[in-house]
Amino acid sequence: MDMPPLLSIMIFLPLICAIMVALIRGEKGDEAVIEKNVKHLSLFSALFVFAFSVFMYLKYDPLATDFQFVEKITWFGENGINYHLGIDGISVYFVLLSAFLTPICIYISWFSVKKRVKEYMIAFLMLESFMIGTFAALDSILFYVFFEAVLIPMFLIIGIWGGPRRVYASYKFFLYTLLGSVLMLLALLTLYAKVGATDIPTLIANPVDFGLQKWLWLAFFASFAVKMPMWPVHTWLPDAHVEAPTAGSVILAGVLLKMGGYGFLRFSLPMLPEASLYFAPMVLWLSVIAIIYTSLVALVQEDMKKLIAYSSVAHMGFVTLGIFSFNQQGIEGAIFQMISHGVISAALFLCVGVVYDRLHTREISRYGGIVKNMPAYATVFMIFMLGSVGLPGTSGFVGEFLSLLGAFKANTLIAFFATSGVVLGAAYMLVLYRRVVFGPQNNDDASRMPDLTSPEKIVLLPLVALVFYLGIFPTVVLSKLEPAVTNITSIYDALPANRELSVVPLDNVSDSGELNDAEGENKTEQP
Repeated sequence: MDMPPLLSIMIFLPLICAIMVALIRGEKGDEAVIEKNVKHLSLFSALFVFAFSVFMYLKYDPLATDFQFVEKITWFGENGINYHLGIDGISVYFVLLSAFLTPICIYISWFSVKKRVKEYMIAFLMLESFMIGTFAALDSILFYVFFEAVLIPMFLIIGIWGGPRRVYASYKFFLYTLLGSVLMLLALLTLYAKVGATDIPTLIANPVDFGLQKWLWLAFFASFAVKMPMWPVHTWLPDAHVEAPTAGSVILAGVLLKMGGYGFLRFSLPMLPEASLYFAPMVLWLSVIAIIYTSLVALVQEDMKKLIAYSSVAHMGFVTLGIFSFNQQGIEGAIFQMISHGVISAALFLCVGVVYDRLHTREISRYGGIVKNMPAYATVFMIFMLGSVGLPGTSGFVGEFLSLLGAFKANTLIAFFATSGVVLGAAYMLVLYRRVVFGPQNNDDASRMPDLTSPEKIVLLPLVALVFYLGIFPTVVLSKLEPAVTNITSIYDALPANRELSVVPLDNVSDSGELNDAEGENKTEQP
């Protein structure tokens, strides 16, 4: 029996349901019934997609080294551009994460979104389709279409349902990410002109010469660095998080930030290996600066959302640190860190949303001593805080440990400085927790806040279980990651060892600019 086109189902089912939601009509005065139908249809659609993603995950063969669940249909046949989908051990987790967080976002929005509910649900369903399409695309142009399409619903979610400065934040988010992506499009077109294909596996198998790789790498870097975001192009993220509704912050931190790291793993490292090695020192030092600088900035924040937003930049620094270590432990740690951060950061923003819905402020100074009247909330918040810190036994520890282990193998000095981020991370999260949960209750409104409701427990408890499960049984994830990561590291194992890619002796260069000797041949030899 042939396998149904699972990836296409997961991509197009939310879009179909979004159209159905848009067509829901009723008589005047039936607004409450219409809103209820919209919410139920949106939630059931997201739950069905999650069920398909779980089925896909269970059917995934962890020993296979090739892409699985492949679908390929001619799109622009004469130009070699196809509707080509497939997943490997890396993308399977990001598809699963997207499908897992979307129903959570829709469900929590039932109680917090009061205006334009239909349009809000349509935006989230479209966002889910584009996110899954981004991680499942095996054609570079198709990837670009989904990668850019994500901006539209997220722009609307921040700009319409966000806070007082939502218009400013939404435009800043849109322009930052769009401008970087324009350069990526130019790089993709250049690859198409050189290789004659847009198929990602084909592009990986036919790398271009080193001189061109450097320019293409910088073009990709401009897009992926903004998307993560890396320092110093991170300034859009705190504004976007502060102004976005709770569900918008959850999906932004949980999934959208991972697209930059995924782009490095899918394009920069396998397609442009020599350029990646060439620019690796720059990326590693930028990662260290991001870890230390944004952690220090997080320490002085008075807004809970802004503090967690800066912590996300620091955690993404560990991701790039692991990716550009070019070894198995570092890359696996970076991917695990992205998965763990997707769960923990989403949970932290949910925790902020819980108290914000009660007190309608995110100022840390307005809280204090809520452990007395919200003990269940204090316990759950503590678990996610410790996971963010990287306490052994939680998912946060595994990703940070492996990333730092890979970094130590690549560059001990950089890893030494990066390790300070673990201490700083513990400092700002513990300060946040102490000020919000413990201490005197100076605000009577905070002392009267009720504890977690049943819907809030339904959302948060699965995330608690996931933080512990991934922390105690990390091999569940790592076993599926290993073949895909090995495919990347094998490219670098095949490159000539101990070369300075940036230096070419002049006596090895002919008048035409080509390298003459064996070393020069190695420089253009394809892995």
